[in-house]
Amino acid sequence: MRRLSRALAAVTLAGAGLLATTVPAGAAAPRAGQATAAKCEAGWGSLTKTAPTTAYKPLLDIRAGEHECFDRLVFDVQGIGDHRIGYRVEYVDQLRQDGSGDPIPVAGGAILAVRVSAPSYDPNTGEARYPGRAGQPLTGVDLTGFRTFQDTRFASSFEGETLVGVGVRARLPFRVFQERNRIVVDVAHGWQPLG
Repeated sequence: MRRLSRALAAVTLAGAGLLATTVPAGAAAPRAGQATAAKCEAGWGSLTKTAPTTAYKPLLDIRAGEHECFDRLVFDVQGIGDHRIGYRVEYVDQLRQDGSGDPIPVAGGAILAVRVSAPSYDPNTGEARYPGRAGQPLTGVDLTGFRTFQDTRFASSFEGETLVGVGVRARLPFRVFQERNRIVVDVAHGWQPLG
């Protein structure tokens, strides 16, 4: 009986040692209220994401927000009913202004180019709706304290589409979706499994 108890104790200790080795060196336990990977959603990646457009309505605003697992950029488009807002979101080596092709510097470890099928002007009147200027940070977007976003730049509004660049820490997973009259771009805080 004594041998069986010792053998069982040895197996238990060995198993505990194996579990301990799966935690990366220097990893700390999550603090109270800190996000864990299990709370984040699945289905993200770093490849190009696109959607076709069925309506070109003016871009009204661009906003940013911080969330538990990601940083978010929201493009508000004038009411479009049941129509789709087209977009193309992808990592690029360099952000370039449409029309001229001039490079626009964007700070960060990687550049996410976000093209939304919504001009910064009213297509019917030509009146400016979103006050973006080529090469300048996005109006009203303050990234102070953000974990993933490091910079934003307005590139252009050309032929019915608006292009902006988002500087992120690294080439991290992201998702894009339409919610009513908004295009939402979320970029994860890290590479941990989401979901």
